[in-house]
Formats: sequence, structure tokens, C-alpha cells
Amino acid sequence: MNTRNYDTLSLIGRILIAVLFWIGVSGKIAAPAGTIGYIGSAGIPLPTLAYAGTVFIEVVLPILLVLGYRTRLIALILAIFTVVAALFFHSQFGDMNQSTHFFKNLAIAGGLLQITAFGAGALSLDARRQQ
Repeated sequence: MNTRNYDTLSLIGRILIAVLFWIGVSGKIAAPAGTIGYIGSAGIPLPTLAYAGTVFIEVVLPILLVLGYRTRLIALILAIFTVVAALFFHSQFGDMNQSTHFFKNLAIAGGLLQITAFGAGALSLDARRQQ
């Protein structure tokens, strides 16, 4: 494969990861009261503020990830957020659904760490800024 193929695959990978966040946040936006209650039940302080931060992270940062703007930093923040979410919301390993979500989150974080390590490639705003 040539470099152009790697850059295209990198963009596709960033889009696919972003879509996961957008699908997840759509339910949170559709039912804010239920989401805030769920956040509070997990013992997270200031659940309304945590909800607002979560919506921001899951809407805005994936846009920046797709655009390839400050990609390594954005991917690292999303990776940390995803691991924290797994620990707080999906750590009931006796429940197969929760266990599956926990390991899915770890896999997403792994993909984001790959982006952190290798960057966005030529099809990104980061590449344009370096020219």
C-alpha cells in the first residue's frame, strides 16, 4: 500500500470512531433527565455539569478528530474519557452487557491511542498546518 492509501484509511478510521460517539450522545441528548439521573446514580458529583461536559466531549471532540485538528491531543482526551466511562458505567462484570460495553470501550480507547501515537495523516488539518 502507498502512503495515500494509509492516509485514506486513517480518515475512515477517524470517521468510524467519531460515529460511535455521535450515536452514543444522541440518546443522551434525547433524554437529558434520565442521563443526568444515571450519572448521579454512578456517584459522580455535579451530574448536570458532568452531563454538559459529556455532551460537549461526545459531540465536539469527534468533529475535531474527523477534521484532524490537534488530532493527537483530541484522541488522547477521548481515550481517557472512554476508559473513565468504562470504569464508572460498565464495570459490573457479572452483567454480560456491561462487560461487553467495558471491553468495547477499551477497544475504542486502543484505537484512539493508535491515533495519538501516529497522528491523523495527510488528510487532516494538522497536515495542512505543518505545510
